[in-house]
Amino acid sequence: MTATPPLVHVGPPTRQLIVKIHSRCNLSCDYCYMYESIDQSWRTRPTTMSPATITAVAARIREHARVHDLRDLQVVLHGGEPLLAGHAGLEAALAEIRAAFPAARFAMQTNGILIDERFLELFHNYGVRVGVSVDGDRAATDRHRRYANGRGSYDRIAAGIELLMRPENAPVYGGLLCTIDVRNDPGAVFDGLLAFRPPRVDLLLPHGNWTTPPPDHERPGAYGEWLIAVFERWYGRRPEPTRIRIFESIIARLFGLPSGTESIGGDEPGIVTIETDGTYEQSDALKTTAEGGPATGLDVTAHSLDDVLEHLAVAAPYLLSAQCRACPVVAVCGGGLRAHRFSATNGFDNPSVYCTDLFALISHIGRRVRADLIQAAAVDR
Repeated sequence: MTATPPLVHVGPPTRQLIVKIHSRCNLSCDYCYMYESIDQSWRTRPTTMSPATITAVAARIREHARVHDLRDLQVVLHGGEPLLAGHAGLEAALAEIRAAFPAARFAMQTNGILIDERFLELFHNYGVRVGVSVDGDRAATDRHRRYANGRGSYDRIAAGIELLMRPENAPVYGGLLCTIDVRNDPGAVFDGLLAFRPPRVDLLLPHGNWTTPPPDHERPGAYGEWLIAVFERWYGRRPEPTRIRIFESIIARLFGLPSGTESIGGDEPGIVTIETDGTYEQSDALKTTAEGGPATGLDVTAHSLDDVLEHLAVAAPYLLSAQCRACPVVAVCGGGLRAHRFSATNGFDNPSVYCTDLFALISHIGRRVRADLIQAAAVDR
């Protein structure tokens, strides 16, 4: 009998796998990159990931873990709205992946509307850390996060978050994701988010680029001013139990440490997305750049995770424009999110459409942190 040859280490492994188990949503948010952007590939994909595709995904995870001798991998269940897969569908996906790779760490991003006791039981059984998308207080959330009939969703979202806020659910409450609208008062948004006692908050710049600019782009620096206002509220509350990833990532990069988000730091993200039909894609944010913007042409049936990582390294290298390379804060921002640098005329050879905002925010945080360090050093002398 011929021994099976050992699998060969190909390159660095993926550190996060995003699995789209359901491709539709029960909300109709007007800023959604999935349904409202130029890429409309969701229309041709299955609504739900099939059992056969989930099995193939699990097999690829097992293979990847063996190739790289993985001890850890985060699997993020996403959509659309992943809870539309239902209790049985969600449990089947979790069980299949856990059986393939017992060390998998599960996370989920949801609008929170469907969270109930049965879902909470599944979250606990499989250790799923749940993030909920909400834009702050009622006024901010209902500005964009609406049902198809125009009705606001805040009450239903808040009810789902309140279930996660119960003390017994602390192990599965991952935090909140807020998409920024500079028309919303930053203080009211901050207070609205903190009212839900989240362990972590992600503040998301709305996806836009030089061809399709974000809202209020005609006001240079508006997003930077908004974020600085929130930073001051957050930084002034130290020690603050709620972590805000964009601020912590900037502070980490100021000290040469790794960033916690692909939008800050310029590190190659190593994140792979699998759509409901089993196709591999790049970052969802690239759906805002062009039809088929995140496509790779690869799928779980025919290609390994190493295949897609090698493809991304060749086809989508992380290159910076000359303007970015000459910038004094490039070591911190890394050019920002790749999708935000896109232009139909010259691809990604541009600074971020949020360049002015990121420069102002990073400069402000740098001054504040340095001043505190100088003061602390003076006290210690």
